[in-house]
Amino acid sequence: MFGKNTAEKSEDVMDSPVVASPVLSSNHEESGDIIAFVGEEVTFKGTIRYQGTVRVDGRLEGEIYTDGNLIIGQKAVITAKIEAGTVTCQGRITGEVLAKNRVKLLSPAVFDGSINTPLLSMDEGVLFNGTCNMSQKGDRKGLGSKLVVSVEEGVKVK
Repeated sequence: MFGKNTAEKSEDVMDSPVVASPVLSSNHEESGDIIAFVGEEVTFKGTIRYQGTVRVDGRLEGEIYTDGNLIIGQKAVITAKIEAGTVTCQGRITGEVLAKNRVKLLSPAVFDGSINTPLLSMDEGVLFNGTCNMSQKGDRKGLGSKLVVSVEEGVKVK
């Protein structure tokens, strides 16, 4: 077509850029590359175990276990027991969260349940109904060193 023969066409196709899937580093926690994605229209019930970073924008009910990162999108609804390295949430979580590194609740997140983590950050506009137990990072042995905060008792806005 347009004066080129078929041999030229195949050469043109071969020279065109090829988009490859991203290369994941061996340490997913440092790279932050998303290894799996649960879309808005997806509903999942069960147990998930993984290494790396997973983003959830759909509905998930069950248990999540990872040393990596869990990212919960704004439209996500999670009813689960979560054990993760870091949890970042803009959606809705109902359940128990145990995070080894930190929990980030970003507006307009809604949280109902309990959090156990050494670091918690919460944006203005987040709805938090539950308890938060904070210990020093890596200190999971004794209950004596934990700071226990109940939102109803500890935070009163006038």
